[in-house]
Amino acid sequence: MSGQPLKPSHLALAVAVMAVWGSNFVVIKHALGELPPLLFATLRYTAVLMPALFFVKRPKVGWGNLAAYGLLIGCGQFGLLFIALRDSISPGIASLVMQTQVIFTIGLAAIFGGERPAPAQYAGLILSSAGIATIMIYTDGSITPIGLALPLGAAASWAGGNIVARRAGQIDMLSYVVWAAIFAVPPLFVLSLLLEGPQAMAAGVEHATLTTWAAIFWQAVGNTMFGYGVWGWLLARYPAATVAPLALLVPVFGMTSAAVFLGETLPAWKLGAAALVMSGLILGLFWPRVRRAFGRAQGEPA
Repeated sequence: MSGQPLKPSHLALAVAVMAVWGSNFVVIKHALGELPPLLFATLRYTAVLMPALFFVKRPKVGWGNLAAYGLLIGCGQFGLLFIALRDSISPGIASLVMQTQVIFTIGLAAIFGGERPAPAQYAGLILSSAGIATIMIYTDGSITPIGLALPLGAAASWAGGNIVARRAGQIDMLSYVVWAAIFAVPPLFVLSLLLEGPQAMAAGVEHATLTTWAAIFWQAVGNTMFGYGVWGWLLARYPAATVAPLALLVPVFGMTSAAVFLGETLPAWKLGAAALVMSGLILGLFWPRVRRAFGRAQGEPA
């Protein structure tokens, strides 16, 4: 099962999600200029929850699974990421550090799901990890220790959410994401109230521009409903070692959009690191298909 390749249509859909997720770091950075991070996360998941909750049926999965997913993705992944993006890490670098979720996801799938990645997928993961390590070394002052720790925690939470979503099975992922938001909104709101304070929360809402409200809508519909709906749908149908490395495309889109819209520089070392990430992705994703085609050409059974 570990060598099962993605269908071309599913691969195209996944790349579309990566483009949304990658460019989303620029959108987040803009909104954080007006809203406290935990309040922003609260509003994001409130927009996911309402009014969709009244139009989609609860998925056929236990409340515990929904709660775990809502807490891991809503509070763990985005709560920590938004705090880091406020002033501790640049969007382009954050988009890359977050992809350590690939390592966490494959590791958790091996521990809890008994999955064993193919050798080529291990090699691809090593190449991609080398690209991530390169960017972590050449941070050019755009990252702080807390700015590294928070996205790593967010990436681990994302990986945990991936495993929880896989255990939910092949269900309606839109309803899954919507109903899981029930467990993300209350804790995010309480944390915002305690850590950011009611005055900062009120001031953020009062001064939020139309562009910021559009960013919240995009977070809910484009990033969460479409992005995580498709992502969970793929994880339910393919091994984690096949799906998870696709997220390594996120920093390619993230770094490019940050350079275009925020003026982040793209020196040679960043481009080299991106090349390593892409090489690992291509090896891990396409080697099973190449091997299968080669086997058929040699007369081996498919």
